Amino acid sequence: MQFKIQNPINEGWYADPEARFYDGKYVIYATKSLPFDEQKNQVCFTSENLTDWELHDDIIDMSGFPWATRAIWAPTAIEKNGKYYYVFASGDIYSTDEKGGLEIAVSDSPTGPFKALMDRPLVNEFYNGAQPIDAHLFKDDDGTVYLFWGGWRHCNLAIMSEDMTSLVPFEDGSLCKEITPPDYVEGPCMFKKDGKYYFMWSAGDWTKGTYRVNAAFADSPFGPFENHTRVLDSGDGKLANGPGHNGYFYLPEEDLYICVYHRHRPDIADGNARFMCLDVMRFGEDGSILPVQMTRGWEYCDGKITVQE
Repeated sequence: MQFKIQNPINEGWYADPEARFYDGKYVIYATKSLPFDEQKNQVCFTSENLTDWELHDDIIDMSGFPWATRAIWAPTAIEKNGKYYYVFASGDIYSTDEKGGLEIAVSDSPTGPFKALMDRPLVNEFYNGAQPIDAHLFKDDDGTVYLFWGGWRHCNLAIMSEDMTSLVPFEDGSLCKEITPPDYVEGPCMFKKDGKYYFMWSAGDWTKGTYRVNAAFADSPFGPFENHTRVLDSGDGKLANGPGHNGYFYLPEEDLYICVYHRHRPDIADGNARFMCLDVMRFGEDGSILPVQMTRGWEYCDGKITVQE
């Protein structure tokens, strides 16, 4: 296999990537990185070769969300029984008196259009002190779909119902469990490797160079995730700064993991100026994720990685 990554993959302002491989294409779902009042829909990028990327604009049919008129951001998607379910945040709400939170939509195609699954938000409550933003859907080997979410330095985990319209209560009657790891702010992401559950999350200020990604792994999606390390940060800040809110690709034939994230350019002061990038994710002998090197680009050819100078 051979491909060439150019960072960023697009010169537009996009953020909060969720990365999937569906229908023979690599798909990156993303926020339009604009002021909240101007964020009224979302986009995705698709590629068949990881080199050439096509932009699909306004992939949500917002007519099914009449209350969601601003702050449409932080998407996640999962395939289940031939349908593609799409969760995103709306409204930047600060109380349950406001309608918004986490919305859910569905489509027959991984690129949409995604239409409202219900006539109400999926999550409107502030469980365990977590603002209902930054969702991440994770499907386990047994088909169970988990929903991670949370801002305001709290992260929750719930199990989605079979029809994806609600959260399944636990034995104690609660709808979610708090799994907040150390140094957590937002942007949860999970994948499974060698029987371990890898949890990644963002910390710091998303508008500044302090933004960063931490990671840990455990025997359960519920953690505990205490053995955390920092895996992505600004470094010396010369190339880029404030990297975070990541997703990932896994290329099984190459046994290659790619971290998909947004970052800032040091020459643009606007916090919304975020750019979509892909870099290699490697693992240490103990299974932990090693620090990700940010690059201007890199090439992969038959197992060899060449970083652009």
